Amino acid sequence: MSMKRISLRAGLALGLGMALLPAAGVSSFAPAAFAQSAPASAVSAPIQTLYAALDKVQKSSASFADRVQIVGPAVDQAYDLDAVLKASIGVRYQSLSPDDKQKLLSAFRDFTIARYISSFKPGAGARFTITPKIEDSPVGGNKIVNTFIGSDDSQPGTPVSYVMHNGASGWRITDVLLAESRISQAAAQRSDFSSTLSSGGVSGLINVLERKVKTFSQG
Repeated sequence: MSMKRISLRAGLALGLGMALLPAAGVSSFAPAAFAQSAPASAVSAPIQTLYAALDKVQKSSASFADRVQIVGPAVDQAYDLDAVLKASIGVRYQSLSPDDKQKLLSAFRDFTIARYISSFKPGAGARFTITPKIEDSPVGGNKIVNTFIGSDDSQPGTPVSYVMHNGASGWRITDVLLAESRISQAAAQRSDFSSTLSSGGVSGLINVLERKVKTFSQG
């Protein structure tokens, strides 16, 4: 029986209502595989950890809660979530209290993990490739790691690049750049986050994130 390819959305529109990465859109899938064209460097190692976790949950039949336990530590290791949240909120972030920042960070972490799990369900069959060349970012000291997410060996897949910053905990992701046009995830989210904060405050944004987590857990 022939297998259909995963439907990868080239536009990859982001925001509170969209998945971070391409979601499966057909009923049958290509076999899952994990590939990297060169040994991981210190810069790309966190991304390999993340992709290995996503590949693991694709091959599992685990519950949503069990998949959180697989993907959660990988997200913590791969991302500087505090930096991503700060960039996603913008200048308003500086005026938040330390307590509000911590509450938002916790909700944002749950949202990030749930969004990944929703996008890479068991049996999804996405294939991950990390390219060996590390680019210099226009922002001083940062690096860019280019990857592709596809459904078989014949196509490179959808480009997904990561902005990496070397901080106290080593190299971590501070932004995700999607498709050939390299759409910034943080910039794309900023409008949604800012609008929600303006209308509902910190509790309003947390409520929206929590509702999204619930939706992702039921999908």
